[in-house]
Amino acid sequence: MFFFAHYQKVRRMYAIIDIETTGGNFRNGKITEIAIYIHDGKNIIKEFVSLINPEQIIPLHITQLTGITNEMVANAPKFYEIAKNIVEITEDCIFVAHNSSFDYGFIKEEFKSLGYVFNRDTLCTVKLSRKILPGFKSYSLGNICQEYGIENNARHRAAGDAYATVKLFEILLDKNNGPLLPLNGNSFLSAKDLHPTLDINQIKSLPEETGVYYFFNDKDDLIYIGKSNNIKKRVLSHLSSVKTQKAQRMKVDIARIDYYVTGSELIALLKESEDIKAQRPVYNKAQKKSKVNYGLYYFKDRKGYIRFNILKNDGKTTPLYSFESMAEAKDYMYIQIEKFRLCQKLCGLSDSSGSCFQYQIKLCNGACIGEEDYVTYNKRAQEFISNVTFFDNNMIIQDKGRSKNETSVVIINGGIYIGYGWLENNQSYNKEQILDMISVKKDTMDARLIIKRLLSVNKSLKVKRY
Repeated sequence: MFFFAHYQKVRRMYAIIDIETTGGNFRNGKITEIAIYIHDGKNIIKEFVSLINPEQIIPLHITQLTGITNEMVANAPKFYEIAKNIVEITEDCIFVAHNSSFDYGFIKEEFKSLGYVFNRDTLCTVKLSRKILPGFKSYSLGNICQEYGIENNARHRAAGDAYATVKLFEILLDKNNGPLLPLNGNSFLSAKDLHPTLDINQIKSLPEETGVYYFFNDKDDLIYIGKSNNIKKRVLSHLSSVKTQKAQRMKVDIARIDYYVTGSELIALLKESEDIKAQRPVYNKAQKKSKVNYGLYYFKDRKGYIRFNILKNDGKTTPLYSFESMAEAKDYMYIQIEKFRLCQKLCGLSDSSGSCFQYQIKLCNGACIGEEDYVTYNKRAQEFISNVTFFDNNMIIQDKGRSKNETSVVIINGGIYIGYGWLENNQSYNKEQILDMISVKKDTMDARLIIKRLLSVNKSLKVKRY
């Protein structure tokens, strides 16, 4: 299916948070203090700091670590009394913390006990630091603050640790040269050079499935089409590190992303090729320029012999097979000549006025000089033609569907590529029903080449002849 989403600017506020607790984990511990600094990517614009009555005893070793005593929290607000403040101040913000799973887990659990689902996108400055600031033995807040000269006069107190995390996060933003955006789990994406209207939630929702993806600019012009066995992973690679100026320009231009799940790699390749030809996106023109420059063609001469020629592809007629270069084509034909005992001269690889070289070394039966009759010779030539074209004139190529309940099919009928579609696994179909249900496509040279090549390399494809 295609995926459409409302635009949402990639720049968002960050809620940089630290909590102190009674210890343990969020299933048996409680929060004793919270500090929240709202950061716009440049400065702190708002803050909230409060002790919290955990409604349980704070163990002595925790008091010794944090300095927070039972007496200090006795008259502090309980969590439910400040819950509204936390929701409001963090709304539409990215939850940032050092070891965010700890802080986020406790806060979610506190809200869960109140019957409220607290959901925020998260970023972990431990994981960010390992990626952006590599090389340290320890990424504890204390160690990394010491390495970067970040002062923290209130270690193991929420406000002190949260403020230190703010300073660390500012270093991370500076080193990254741009905003940082959360993806699923604790993974992240650098928003450097991303289009301001690209929706991060759209990226997060991309499927990790086989299909075709589409990039649009801010004028909603289609600028690139790609195929992948993992759409999300491939799109993220476009939006992350780029190695060429062209890739960088495209990254900046991407304002919207759509996709089409196929389940089948074969159909994804066919659809990608079909859509590129129809839409001609600007960033596909050079990258997807046809590399099948030469084609193998055949005809019958006046004496009835099947002859082969290697010619430049004209895009109008479909060759038996295509090649990137003349050298590749010749190398291929020399192998086939030996395999099917064909004549070099009749295969266009010898311009001798008499017999071909293969005849002289007794590897050609003499079709080049009329010693072998055309009927006998053409049988082997036809065998080669059958081998290089589709395995059968009438076949259904089966592959994975878009779900476990369906199978994809590509149809070849009378030696012609007809189209593709998907069938439900619990139904039975005859040939006519299948032909009625598929999307009919144009039989092109590139489509045939894609099918032939994938049939030769993808052994999971099932071929049924009819």
